[in-house]
Amino acid sequence: MKHVTGLIFLAAILWWILSGYTKPLLISLGIVSVLFTAFLAHRMKVIDDESHPLHLSLALIRFWGYLLLQIVISNIKMVIIILSPKMDIDPRVLRVRVSQHGVLGNAILGNSITLTPGTVTLDIGNGEVEVHAINREAAEDIENGLFDQRIPSDNGVNS
Repeated sequence: MKHVTGLIFLAAILWWILSGYTKPLLISLGIVSVLFTAFLAHRMKVIDDESHPLHLSLALIRFWGYLLLQIVISNIKMVIIILSPKMDIDPRVLRVRVSQHGVLGNAILGNSITLTPGTVTLDIGNGEVEVHAINREAAEDIENGLFDQRIPSDNGVNS
């Protein structure tokens, strides 16, 4: 039940922020649509620890801040590479062992690597991630576990 309540709360806040409506009729219609959506999701049995990970909420917010910072830093590094007369491009594909065991942790790790300019996740699974890096520095960040150590633990959900 806590997942349904969390879904209702987050969906209502998201609806209100994105719509911006403050008239009582429109707010009541938004509430009805959020409740109906939560009812359908509950009836379809799609609300669980993986689809709505309440146990990771605070840790995920901290991780998103860290990820945003890394995206900005990587963008600056990419601009420097592009604008420098001697481009520091030394592409490589590497395989690195990771500590993520669950589906959710692997998805967060793979997407985080791909969102950061200069790296792309090619494959993930069996405790390893295969990454294409644009240069040695980007490869070292992945090898040092830049994101792997900071991803909130999903305790093996659907591992």
